[in-house]
Amino acid sequence: MQEHNGVQLIVVTGMSGAGKTVAAQCFEDLGYFCIDNLPPILISKFAELLGQSNGKLQKVALIIDLRGRAFFATLLDSLRQLEEQHGISHQILFLEADDDTLVRRYKETRRRHPLAIGGTPLDGIRQERALLQELREKANNVIDTSRLRPLELKQQIQDLQNASKSEAFVTFMSFGFKHGIPIDADLVFDVRFLPNPHYIDELRPQTGREKIVSDYVMKWEETQIFLNKITDLLTFLIPQYKKEGKSQLVAAIGCTGGKHRSVAIAEHLYHTLKDQERCQVKHRDMEKGG
Repeated sequence: MQEHNGVQLIVVTGMSGAGKTVAAQCFEDLGYFCIDNLPPILISKFAELLGQSNGKLQKVALIIDLRGRAFFATLLDSLRQLEEQHGISHQILFLEADDDTLVRRYKETRRRHPLAIGGTPLDGIRQERALLQELREKANNVIDTSRLRPLELKQQIQDLQNASKSEAFVTFMSFGFKHGIPIDADLVFDVRFLPNPHYIDELRPQTGREKIVSDYVMKWEETQIFLNKITDLLTFLIPQYKKEGKSQLVAAIGCTGGKHRSVAIAEHLYHTLKDQERCQVKHRDMEKGG
């Protein structure tokens, strides 16, 4: 087997219209050699070119999507052969967005969805989502771009690269159900059963990061029972995900608005597990209101 140790290979794929062009620009800014719309059947040939580059190509991003049509079905097999025959491992970044956002983007750009031959953009989007399901499940990272501006998407990609370098593994993400469940979540926990600080006048303007709010959330018996159970579950699950080769795990904790209960619980889990796992905490909706 020909070894190409040190090559960082990122496969950027996902829904058409979800931001792969922006992602490609970001990876170029990060020093990656980017190839757009490479047919998966040619991945093995590309590996041979890497071997002839004398180490000059160390960071590579392949932008692959359904424009390759029939070739796309061979992607997973091609990536597996890439590792087995050439010794090049890879990471898959999958970009997606909700149906309404994708339809709006197609209407704004007046582009035709690659699968919507004779049909509406929504028809093509639904077909594509079904075709990409297996690939999404294999992805190391999933980014939902529905509510992201291009600069925010670039920032998330940069954050992922930095997290990879520092070997961060678990992200505890608080969110509000009224703003939608994070599509990139691997695990979702609902804490709306806990007493809500929103109904306490002095707590309403605060967030779950403030001690007064955190103390209120934590003082209930049901909170302590829940924390014991979820900590025990995560202690079991995290090593299992690692065994399966997953490089990033997003555990999303949701309350109604994403400002109080979910923030307090996410912070608690982060501080409880940070000494035994590589982790970080993010609050998606904390500034949007309770």
